[in-house]
Amino acid sequence: MTSIATARTVADLRAQVGAWKQAGERVAMVPTMGALHEGHLSLIALARTEADRVVASIFVNPTQFGVGEDFDAYPRGEARDAELLAGAGCDLLFAPGVGEMYAPGFSTTINVAGVSEPLDGAARPGHFGGVALIVAKLLIQCGPDVAVFGEKDYQQLQVIRRLVADLDIPTRVVGAPTARAADGLALSSRNAYLTPAEREIAPALAAALAEAGRRLRAGESVERVEATGLAALERAGFGKIDYFEVRGAGDLARLGPGPIEGEARILAAAFLGRTRLIDNMAVG
Repeated sequence: MTSIATARTVADLRAQVGAWKQAGERVAMVPTMGALHEGHLSLIALARTEADRVVASIFVNPTQFGVGEDFDAYPRGEARDAELLAGAGCDLLFAPGVGEMYAPGFSTTINVAGVSEPLDGAARPGHFGGVALIVAKLLIQCGPDVAVFGEKDYQQLQVIRRLVADLDIPTRVVGAPTARAADGLALSSRNAYLTPAEREIAPALAAALAEAGRRLRAGESVERVEATGLAALERAGFGKIDYFEVRGAGDLARLGPGPIEGEARILAAAFLGRTRLIDNMAVG
């Protein structure tokens, strides 16, 4: 069984990264919440092309979960995750406890205005504040040259890019393409919640996004494409639909009701049973 070096404290993380940097090596970081799958491993593979050393973090961050969300139920399995990381060529696992990341008396918050406010920002109040806080901490603690995040969480990626630019954090943020199952479903740790019947329905989300992209490229209006996408998800059997919207690709600003101009992103979030699925696709 292949093993991986594991740091539990910020001091140990910094000591190892410092030694690599002193030796002239570039360092990439891949922050995760564990429950790893092939999508995460694709981030590790991309990180390996960007740097000499790769650090992955596993931390289920309590500050990005709202009241009634799945913090306690979120899948955890560090031993399996460590094996997968070692097999993927990751050099170090940073797996701190909650007390290491949020010491008694911790009182700092971060708000990335604008790009964090619509979509998941509206559906999950406080979520992106927790994301921005933990990512800022991880990048300051590790000091990587590069950090890799998946495009499946596209709004999160744009929030992180804004955060890094605004705070002058000397890390280059790289977005990795969404990894998908053969039937199109975006890979996600939360897919484990799906029942067999729900798993059969789930690919309809990616299919609706792809159809919306075709319609937009054909010149159909944003307003009509959004309405058609919502209807498609309802017909497929999704429950609550938080959003199905076309937004500007960079700042996620609302677009006019007519045909799109320039780069855009179609983003959606919808429930199947207790499982909230999110996905997005580029169009331009």
